[in-house]
Amino acid sequence: MAMIVARLLTTTALVATLWSAPAGSATPARTNPFATASTLPYQAPDFRKIKTSDYLPAFAQGMKQQLVEIAIIANNPAAPTFDNTIAALERSGQMLGRVSQVFSALSSADTNDALQAIDTEISPKLTAHSDAIYLNARLFARVKALYDQKATLTLTQEQAQLLEVDYQQFVRAGAQLSAADQTSLRALNTQISSLQTAFQQKLLAATKAGGLVVDDVKKLDGLGADGIAAAAKAASDRGLKGKWVLPLQNTTQQPALASLTDRTTRQALFEKSWTRTEQGDANDTRATVAELAVLRAQKAKLLGFPTFADYVLVDQMAKTPGAASNFLKQFGPALSAKQRSEAAAIQAQIKATGGDFELKPWDWDFYSEQVRKAKYDLDGEQLKPYFEIDKVLKDGVFYAANQLYGISFKERKDIPVYNPDVRVFEVSEANGTTIGLMYFDYWKRDNKSGGAWMSNFVGQSKLLGTKPVIYNVANFTKPAAGKPALISFDDVTTMFHEFGHALHGLFADQVYPSLSGTNTARDFVEFPSQFNEHWALDPKVLAHYAVNYQTGAPMPQALVDKIRAAETFNQGYTTGEALEAAQLDMAWHSLPADAPKQDVDAFEAKALAAMGLETDKVPPRYRSSYFSHIWGGGYAAGYYAYAWTQMLDHDAYAWFVANGGLTRANGQRFRDLILSRGHTQDYGPMFKTFYGKDPDVGPMLDYLGLNAK
Repeated sequence: MAMIVARLLTTTALVATLWSAPAGSATPARTNPFATASTLPYQAPDFRKIKTSDYLPAFAQGMKQQLVEIAIIANNPAAPTFDNTIAALERSGQMLGRVSQVFSALSSADTNDALQAIDTEISPKLTAHSDAIYLNARLFARVKALYDQKATLTLTQEQAQLLEVDYQQFVRAGAQLSAADQTSLRALNTQISSLQTAFQQKLLAATKAGGLVVDDVKKLDGLGADGIAAAAKAASDRGLKGKWVLPLQNTTQQPALASLTDRTTRQALFEKSWTRTEQGDANDTRATVAELAVLRAQKAKLLGFPTFADYVLVDQMAKTPGAASNFLKQFGPALSAKQRSEAAAIQAQIKATGGDFELKPWDWDFYSEQVRKAKYDLDGEQLKPYFEIDKVLKDGVFYAANQLYGISFKERKDIPVYNPDVRVFEVSEANGTTIGLMYFDYWKRDNKSGGAWMSNFVGQSKLLGTKPVIYNVANFTKPAAGKPALISFDDVTTMFHEFGHALHGLFADQVYPSLSGTNTARDFVEFPSQFNEHWALDPKVLAHYAVNYQTGAPMPQALVDKIRAAETFNQGYTTGEALEAAQLDMAWHSLPADAPKQDVDAFEAKALAAMGLETDKVPPRYRSSYFSHIWGGGYAAGYYAYAWTQMLDHDAYAWFVANGGLTRANGQRFRDLILSRGHTQDYGPMFKTFYGKDPDVGPMLDYLGLNAK
């Protein structure tokens, strides 16, 4: 549903009760830039016209407009039909959708105190807005009447799927609860929404404050001139003279740990990361985490589910927590053995270089890099001159998409952007037909949330006549002025990954917005993005973009061979840290409603110890206290999806390899059967149609070196 740009609805009385814009602050609705669709190409947001003061009035007006639309649907005296009920819901809430999409983008990628204040104010109101529609008895009665007679209705496959999805969404939102229980559910949802917003804001502030301040440049030995210059700029940006700052990224391990030679600096940086949200100050998230776990368990029980994980997974590809957990268990003993083997090799390297200490997490990246250099003669710094970001984007990411899908890209400097770092490209088919717009925002800023992501400013929908306007965001280290924009191979992989999401959105070909593009389950949506990573190392693609930025010479074949040989190096660590985070997520969301509020540190330690992995040396990719994905990012009980979809992506790539690799025919088949389908059918049959059988973990285990055979 278009109402489900944020799945938001309400009633007139509720809006009047909830909404109270500051006196004198409202922009008249007729002049608000969100009141009508943008006149820019593809209805792209006109950031020249959008002001911070526009958001609150736009949210208010958007909800008011939508409630009128919903009242008409719910109170329609005519018998319910697909068009006057389900399709009408899809048409509703377009102004609210416009402001929600832009506000969501900027509050994550380019936020400030004013936007954060708006987020705090609006989040519970939007949650109540959504509750009001899903708990609207008259509206649900119409949806249920259609659902009950679906076998006799003449519907297309997409319409039948939308009716099924909508009905289940109403039920899971509490439409069948008693009035008293619905009142309880509304209160829970409001509390959960407010806590999720508080968590995100605390984490952003803690991450910014948690950067390591260094007062002696010698302690940064190993970073190289560019890294030291970036650290000096980070300090200058914070008003710190004569110092250097290593900002934190959102993961436990930090990029600088691979190159810092001073062990005390490494330990200090790691500990800054590890304890960023556990300082006992205003940015400590542990109380928020503990309360969220309790409230989510209570919500699940109210809706008839044993745990929140059961509630979440019912509409995912895995279906049950048991299926997800059994999948994760397949990695257990072999992964533990691989971690022990890797740790032993690193410990030997420490000893060989004169170290007399036990391997700790802050040592792993530094010495594993030495092991990699010794074993594969590969230095990450050797690679960077071949990865100039513009070359990677245009001659790597875009080139692969052209070879597979026939699409092309033209930069549009006439489209307004929200930050000078952002670039915009128009995307076209091989026949010249335009598809949509792509925005790229790659450089790290202190006011940007950590990590990398994709989303839409405008979603694709034939019903609404809209084409996709999509953005990719990342947090790469921006070079100092006058320096080349060189990135690591990990960053290259991130670019291909996020563009895989973008392709999923660009190739959307749906009538109804709720089923369009990336509006899919968590354990399916990461499949196209992870699959797209494979093309970063495809021989044809790599040769096209990996050239020395100074000489234009291609990457030597010997260096390419080293990259390939080292491709699965350190997978015990990389896979382990991700699976530990997935298990931690599942442990939190498998708590029943009668479980007491947990001591966050104690619960985390117990959950990690139960895994049988080397968690003292391989910590989870995210600790509970800064696990943004699950406490504020929509991945609650769903972080396993990254591993699950990695299984799908390795299966798909194995199919490509068996059928000729990177060809237009193969790309078109993948586009037709996966990338263009959105959620127009169940995920299992959709994948089986492409792969020829059900998902198989074998190719993934082979790749990771974990298969027993």
